Amino acid sequence: MIAAFFDIDGTIYRNALLIEHFKKMIKYELFDDIYYKLKVEEAYHLWDIRKGDYDNYLLDLIELYKKALNGLSEQYNNFISDQVVSLKGNRVYTYTREMIRWHKENGHKVIFISGSPSFLVSRMAEKFGADEYCGSIYEIDFENKKFTGNIIKPMWDSLHKQEAINQFIEKYKIDMKKSFAYGDTNGDLSMLSSVGNPRAINPSKELLKNIKNNLLLKEKIEIIVERKDVVYKLNPNVETIEF
Repeated sequence: MIAAFFDIDGTIYRNALLIEHFKKMIKYELFDDIYYKLKVEEAYHLWDIRKGDYDNYLLDLIELYKKALNGLSEQYNNFISDQVVSLKGNRVYTYTREMIRWHKENGHKVIFISGSPSFLVSRMAEKFGADEYCGSIYEIDFENKKFTGNIIKPMWDSLHKQEAINQFIEKYKIDMKKSFAYGDTNGDLSMLSSVGNPRAINPSKELLKNIKNNLLLKEKIEIIVERKDVVYKLNPNVETIEF
């Protein structure tokens, strides 16, 4: 069996699902701490004006997000999550959207693996017809049906993504040498390294640096950049400009 593993945030989706969910929580005023709200908006603003590292920014935001999620009812969360995918779910890259379609047409297993919450990843998987999905699992107190703010299993780092991939390999007897992977940050490094056809989509600086330092990965990877209305490939030796 051939599989295609897709990260979502920054790979399929042109932002992060967690950010969109967070913004909806702010919009619906689901937490009252004004100082905290300003802190969240400041963190987002620093990334928006490109004065922060993307990988570090997301990790910092997750800590704020966990606090915001604490005490949120499952009912409210389902409403917000539906809103995110309904209103923003089509904001995707043309390249990865078409590659999902191509893989499905060729009978490949399409698997979404994302650091975003599983309750968002599951909705995106359904929307795009993925065969399987795996996202970060946030704890729910089933007695009062509210989130605790704790994460049972994160899925934004290479280690946990590889564990999930190994489970899918065993389940579907996947031939990894013929399989594909799509990712954009360093958390996708192990996923990209494990397949015969890795593709880095608008890679972060840290991911590009590690690709250049990994001779085996460097030889087989394709770097895809999508900007405005054009999609193009870059050589892993592409020169970067530092400021």
